[in-house]
Order: sequence, then C-alpha cells, then structure tokens
Amino acid sequence: MEDKQTNHIKQPEIEEPTTTPETVIEKDVQQTDEISPKKVRWVQIRMIPIWLRIILVILLLALVIFIGLRVGYGYIGDGNPSDVLKKETWLHIVDIIKGKE
Repeated sequence: MEDKQTNHIKQPEIEEPTTTPETVIEKDVQQTDEISPKKVRWVQIRMIPIWLRIILVILLLALVIFIGLRVGYGYIGDGNPSDVLKKETWLHIVDIIKGKE
C-alpha cells in the first residue's frame, strides 16, 4: 500500500551539462569581442579641483558666519554691527556665559 502512495510523486529529472566551464568562458569572450572590439572609457575632467572646492566651502562658511554675526548682533540685538569684530565685545560675552557679570 505504501508503494501506491509514493508512485504518484515524480522525481525531477537531472540533466547533465553538455558543456564544460572552459567552453562557456570561451563563448563569453568571443561574444564580448564581437560586440565591442575596443573598450571606450569616458573620463570626466573637473572644472574646479577638489582641493579648491574645499577651500571655497571653508571661505563661504566663514563669510556666512560673519554676516550672521553682524545681522544678529547689529540688527536683531540692537547693537552696532561694527562692534562684532571688537575683542571687548567677545570678552564681555564670555564673561556673561561664565557668570562673572
């Protein structure tokens, strides 16, 4: 009775490969040679070198900080915008932060 139950299940057929790996590689090489005989490589030339980009970013960052300080201290904080560059202004701000004033 067990034989009848297992007879209806078919085992998958395993096919043996007809080609060896060497012949498959040779066929791939031949196909790529037929498609593109010369490999063309595209190289991008940068208009601005990376080192110059880094310097420009640092300079722009310094400029934006400077403008922000002038606007924040001079116009929003009701101070004189030229006082941002004075050492006494920053010493006073540090004293306020440390709690001396």
